[in-house]
Amino acid sequence: MTLGASAEPPNPKGEGFRVALAPLGALLWVLALVPPLSQWAQRYEYVQSIQYCLFAISIPALLVAGAPWRRIGLATRAPYEFNADGIARPTSRALWLDRLAIARYGHPAAHRAYGLGVLFCVTSIVWRTVPAVNALVNHPWLVPVESLTLVGVGVVLWLDLVESRPLRPGPTRPYRIGISAVAMWTVWVLAYLSAMSDRPWYSAFAHVAGPHLSGDIDQQIGAACMWFLSAGAFLPVIYWNLVHWLASEDDPDDELYRLMRNQRIYGGVDSVD
Repeated sequence: MTLGASAEPPNPKGEGFRVALAPLGALLWVLALVPPLSQWAQRYEYVQSIQYCLFAISIPALLVAGAPWRRIGLATRAPYEFNADGIARPTSRALWLDRLAIARYGHPAAHRAYGLGVLFCVTSIVWRTVPAVNALVNHPWLVPVESLTLVGVGVVLWLDLVESRPLRPGPTRPYRIGISAVAMWTVWVLAYLSAMSDRPWYSAFAHVAGPHLSGDIDQQIGAACMWFLSAGAFLPVIYWNLVHWLASEDDPDDELYRLMRNQRIYGGVDSVD
């Protein structure tokens, strides 16, 4: 890269659409915490499952994809340029997220992404255990704690899965595909185990199922909601990265030529492009 070259396009494709995603995520966050949805979540398992998926998946994905950091003052509005060291820096004073973006620039940090994926899986499983869900139903004051925990973990995970200017994903596309798949499968396994159970998991909902919605049906609908909401968030990321990864693969003839050239020049030691 040359000094002064722009590190980001002036009018990114789809930027107008993405601007609305962060406010939508914030609105869903509020709606999930207030009546009537919060009251329904205390009565019906499927509503509680929707609330859980909003906290863990949908809201973090919308917040990160919407990239509100410059609009809320966490990152500068100035454009980025490459300096003499080939590192993208803002043309004005760097704010907190700008410094984080600079520190992450050029460092794939796959290990960090692995850790965040494991943290997401563990957090997601903990908040769907029987004691946790029963406690959320019996003690509504725990719902904001669940919300902050799941949204916080979800945001840091999604920052390594999709671009959220000025931050760029750390891991390469194959790693993003794998981490997204594992996160999605974690929620799918929870939904599958719940749907295949011969009796309702969460006793806190047993006395409110009523004649029109039995505990078994409530549980089945909740599992279906978890499956579709997780798929709707992670599958587009998986397919998008897969398509772009395959499109950027080297031509086989070019790769063979490169290997033969390295054989002659480096005596059998392959170089790193």
